[in-house]
Amino acid sequence: MKKKDNTGCQKLTLKQCAKYLKRHDNYIILTHASPDGDTLGSAYALYYGLNEIGKRACVICPDVIPQKYDYFARITDHVTRENATVIAVDVADKRLLGDLKEEFGDIVDLNIDHHISNTQFAKNLYLDADAAATAEIIFELLTLMRVNINDITAKALYTGIATDTGSFKYSTVTAKTHIIAAMLYDYNINASEINRLMFDTKSKKLIDLERQVLETAEFHFEDKCMLLCVTAEMQEKTGCSGTELEGIAVISRSVDGVKVGVTMKQTDDNEFKVSVRTYEPFDASEICKKLGGGGHRGAAGASVKGNLKEVKQKVLLAVSECLEEQNAGISTAL
Repeated sequence: MKKKDNTGCQKLTLKQCAKYLKRHDNYIILTHASPDGDTLGSAYALYYGLNEIGKRACVICPDVIPQKYDYFARITDHVTRENATVIAVDVADKRLLGDLKEEFGDIVDLNIDHHISNTQFAKNLYLDADAAATAEIIFELLTLMRVNINDITAKALYTGIATDTGSFKYSTVTAKTHIIAAMLYDYNINASEINRLMFDTKSKKLIDLERQVLETAEFHFEDKCMLLCVTAEMQEKTGCSGTELEGIAVISRSVDGVKVGVTMKQTDDNEFKVSVRTYEPFDASEICKKLGGGGHRGAAGASVKGNLKEVKQKVLLAVSECLEEQNAGISTAL
């Protein structure tokens, strides 16, 4: 039986979600803005899977898809908006649809996601907050639907799982995550090449940008918090912007003693995208919730209005409050 809450969103089981996908025919699959490997891998794996069972589908991304995903992300068929079933994958909040929010934000028929901070904006929702990646859910769905998973579908699924787990390093990884990844190795996915593209390849301009970012790095709260700022000036000077910046957020994970890593990327004259990465006992989603965003316990994000100084103050205040709430015993003087 479907569960309905006061948002009007129907909560589906995995079996109900599979039946839903079989029941309809024409699908528009949406990813979130600033696309990463999980939203793209999930969207394209679902696209190829639906094609396999005779469904028409297309993938629409709010932003330009980075070239590094060309091995599975391709131009899809056009599906007319009229009578189409709209699916959002790996999208926790309709605001994350970016430029697509106005057209699709209020008409999403099905949302498939793994973020505990999901705002339940769609008519129907399948949410598994224990899944390490949305691509993990898509694999389970396609398997339940007895869809033939081919090599390109497997590449998309592996990419989603590998990238959202930081190459299987994050605390969200479970035995099931490894089992699914092992099953994908049965296909011709060339996992070592995917991992090289996703984790070991950088452009010269990104290296230049990282150098500038590290030169201006700040440490707060007895060095437990590392703050990195990517300004518009840095992006213009290096020619590095958009999805090329996604790896900056994980830099703080490699700094000994840092428990809360914050990256602020300027996206407009008066707005920054804030990415937070944490280690236990700190909760990134709680920090970002104070900033109007959300995500996972170890990784979360938010968009914050203001100039560099204003956003920095808001972010540090949110971190300070969370440190106090968690009785970390860390000085919170700004």
